[in-house]
Amino acid sequence: MPLKPEVSIPVALATGTMVYAIYSNTTPSIADIRTADQFNADVASSRKQAAWTAAAVVAGISLITKDPNPFILGGALIIGMDWAHRHADMVNPLTGRAIASDLTMSDIVPATTQEANPGSYGYADDVAVA
Repeated sequence: MPLKPEVSIPVALATGTMVYAIYSNTTPSIADIRTADQFNADVASSRKQAAWTAAAVVAGISLITKDPNPFILGGALIIGMDWAHRHADMVNPLTGRAIASDLTMSDIVPATTQEANPGSYGYADDVAVA
């Protein structure tokens, strides 16, 4: 038997608050994740721990109350928080964009510089050959 609406909604909101608190205490902030190395193993581990812990809490509250509202709100919040943390972990701090593969500094910065190899940069005519 589901809870009465005047009780069900506060229980669902409290469940959502617990999910948010679990993610806030288990994972780094989104800003910190975005500035860390892309596809960080520690971030992925803490994100998975938060997701499983929050899922267990939501399932437990939903089973105890026998009401679908905490499950719906808590589940939606888990999906949203998990997506936000996954997206932040995919952002490369060098480009500020989320990309599917691991981009390193050597992919952005050329191996040679203009001074070492001016012909590769269109300055071959301007270089005096000694």
